[in-house]
Amino acid sequence: MRDFVKVMKALADPNRVRILKLLQEKELCVCEMKELFSLSQPTISKHLRVLEEANLVTFRKQGSWAIYRLGHEQSSGHAQAMLAYLEQTELDDKAFKDMLQHLPQVDRERIAAA
Repeated sequence: MRDFVKVMKALADPNRVRILKLLQEKELCVCEMKELFSLSQPTISKHLRVLEEANLVTFRKQGSWAIYRLGHEQSSGHAQAMLAYLEQTELDDKAFKDMLQHLPQVDRERIAAA
């Protein structure tokens, strides 16, 4: 039951759902998410920590970047079920659609060089 509650709490925030939907498209680092969401780095990191604790995302280190992706491999049954559900769900959300449209232009190398 504890895993189920963690997953449901993690999905209770619209920005965390948006993060998961974006990670379906490609792996992202915090700086890329910061650009997409126009939120502070600590806020993005807090959202990612909640998602990681629920086993919905995982990350790998690449130089100084932490690159986040969906956590299918480490996910509990509840997390896997919700990730599968989200993959089949289209968000009818203007903010998300704007982020999705801007996603191809977001590049960590360019952000780091700025």
